[in-house]
Amino acid sequence: MNLRTIGCVELNSVALGMHTADEMLKAASVELVMARPTCPGRYIVVVTGDTGAVKSSVEVGCEIGADMVVDHFTIPSVHEDVIPALSGTSIVPRIDALGVIETCTTASCILAADAAAKAANVSLIEVRMAAGLGGKAYVTMTGDVGSVKASVEAGIEGVGDGGPVHSHVVIPSPSEEIKEQLI
Repeated sequence: MNLRTIGCVELNSVALGMHTADEMLKAASVELVMARPTCPGRYIVVVTGDTGAVKSSVEVGCEIGADMVVDHFTIPSVHEDVIPALSGTSIVPRIDALGVIETCTTASCILAADAAAKAANVSLIEVRMAAGLGGKAYVTMTGDVGSVKASVEAGIEGVGDGGPVHSHVVIPSPSEEIKEQLI
């Protein structure tokens, strides 16, 4: 699966989310990366393909979802760490400094993760999506302190007009117990 361009539509309805996912896939030559419910009763659809097809698919998703669309985006050149972080398959051999960005929507968290990963030499650990988080999401990353600080700042900026950033932190030297919880 070519994951150079991804697009996302996040909705406030599971049923309409499923319908939207189906219409997005039928509207353009895209592949499904993810379509699933998140808390609280939201649904996220992520597709990949060439940039034009992904943009077209997201546009259709926004039309179908209408006022139930919470957030959406298209990233023409997604960072290679984003999809493994989304799927929980990132391989991070060790954790140095820890950066966390917490957002109010899953879509904005993916934008933050992409911008953070592109900004400095960090490794994304995980993008945790709205499961038991009241609709919020967060991304964790590691690297040296300076890189993590730069990445967190870039991630916050990368959210742009999407769902707002709820909170963020850089922990220069997390405890061993916290590190164990992350890997």
